[in-house]
Amino acid sequence: MSRVQALPQNTPPQAGCATPLEILDLGRIEYGEALDFQKSRVSSRINGVTGDTLLLLEHEPVITMGRGGLAEHLHVSEEHLRRQGVGLFWVERGGMATFHGPGQLVAYPIILLHEKDLHLYMEKLLAAIAAVLRGYGLEPQMGVHGPGVWVNGGKIASVGMAVRKWVTFHGMALNVNTDTGWFGLITPCGNPTERITSMRQELGHDVDFAEVSRCFVRAFADEFGFSPRPEPQERRPDWLTVRLQPEASVSPVEDMLSGLHLHTVCQEAMCPNKGECFARGTSTFIILGDVCTRGCRYCAVGKGKPEAPDAAEPYNVAQAVQRMKLRHAVITSVTRDDLPDGGAGHFVAVMKAVRAASPHTSVEVLVPDFQGNRDAINAVCDVRPDVFNHNLEAVRRIFAQVRPRASYDLSLKVLAHAAERGLRVKSGIMLGLGETWDEIRQTLADLHAHGCRFLTLGQYLAPSTAHVPVARYLAPDEFDHWKRVALDMGFTGVASAPLVRSSYRAEAMLEEQAAASRLQPCHGHEASTDATVASQGHQGCQGHQGMACATAPQGIV
Repeated sequence: MSRVQALPQNTPPQAGCATPLEILDLGRIEYGEALDFQKSRVSSRINGVTGDTLLLLEHEPVITMGRGGLAEHLHVSEEHLRRQGVGLFWVERGGMATFHGPGQLVAYPIILLHEKDLHLYMEKLLAAIAAVLRGYGLEPQMGVHGPGVWVNGGKIASVGMAVRKWVTFHGMALNVNTDTGWFGLITPCGNPTERITSMRQELGHDVDFAEVSRCFVRAFADEFGFSPRPEPQERRPDWLTVRLQPEASVSPVEDMLSGLHLHTVCQEAMCPNKGECFARGTSTFIILGDVCTRGCRYCAVGKGKPEAPDAAEPYNVAQAVQRMKLRHAVITSVTRDDLPDGGAGHFVAVMKAVRAASPHTSVEVLVPDFQGNRDAINAVCDVRPDVFNHNLEAVRRIFAQVRPRASYDLSLKVLAHAAERGLRVKSGIMLGLGETWDEIRQTLADLHAHGCRFLTLGQYLAPSTAHVPVARYLAPDEFDHWKRVALDMGFTGVASAPLVRSSYRAEAMLEEQAAASRLQPCHGHEASTDATVASQGHQGCQGHQGMACATAPQGIV
């Protein structure tokens, strides 16, 4: 995926200057999900939050009926379609009936038409399709039976568009390796004699789908005067700007923590929410020191040989929780592979001390994987934290690149074990490391299948040039999209936004779940003010734990 800066977003391009374009590959996606995201991105474009975007995707089998579509254009019943796994949507685009499915390149341009000329837009869109076909030695024909593109008398591409405040959506579908037999379910584009073809049929062999996509991007950019550029943007988008809090609201919390000799993730891991949290009387504490034994490539926390655990730390954390009158405390740590139990006993001591000093405070733990040590994990579970949090951090393909001493599957097993113990289970992943939409969706499915019901999604921000670089900045509407997807999957609580971090406003997620289920947190904790005693860890600390799995651990869950 690529994304380029397009500011100011609603300014007409200057003569001779190519307009930046975001190319966003959604992979294979259900039609309804893609339609929802289209609408969100159209609103973002209208409001100037994002620039012009070209969405590329394949759909799962679906029939869509445009404004000119009629019931008689459908040759089978809706029940028959359901049995075949084919969706049906009546949509606001122009045109009649068409089919979308695997092997078909679908492109949805979401661009502002500065010329306000729909006919010119359609001409350019058709010209881009024609250019792709010519590149493969196929001679396109236009307007044979209305809008679209034909080759050797067979329709190979359909077009349909909608526009809102001169921002386009819907777009075109090009049959690359499509099984054209699916079109027998409908009267394509209202023409009973229409023959449907594909690039594969015309060329006599399968066609590289990814290369066709790249060719279309180039042709589209040429026709419309766009310039796709690689990720990331040269400057951070405005939505990642955080308003600084007055020093007077920050210093008292820092002074109190310093006096108790407590480590916080806020300063050491560059959390973007430090000012807000301190102003609200919240903080993020790290137990077990401030030196990590792991070498995760996204994390700003210091690496090396840590000191022995501070025996006074449980008492000091409890005192901080009590003085700050916290209603929810998130307790985390650096990863301590040097300790036989990975620090699990220290977690237990801190939880017990907090509950003794502040019995109305709910407790969330954000733990490392303890190298899969079942006894260590059970020790933490036995104390029954209100939330058991262990961050997966990244999708499977990228996981080993950013957590080289880690195991994706072990982290899932840790979460599953906590869920089997009857705990509320939470996890988080960073976005912007180069993951695809298909990979995000699979990762959410993996988490849900392993008992995770609470989820945080935030933008990865590299702590320095020595860390894994940002591959892409996701716009707020993408985070909103993944929240909807996760809730539809069955997650109970989801926090998803560019600046969301694992422990940021963690109390709100727990309280919302308790209110929704008419249940109080596990220990009947009541409210005072909120706070987070949270984590050292990811991406220059987003409140995610810089945790991983060591090689050949004993007693893997």
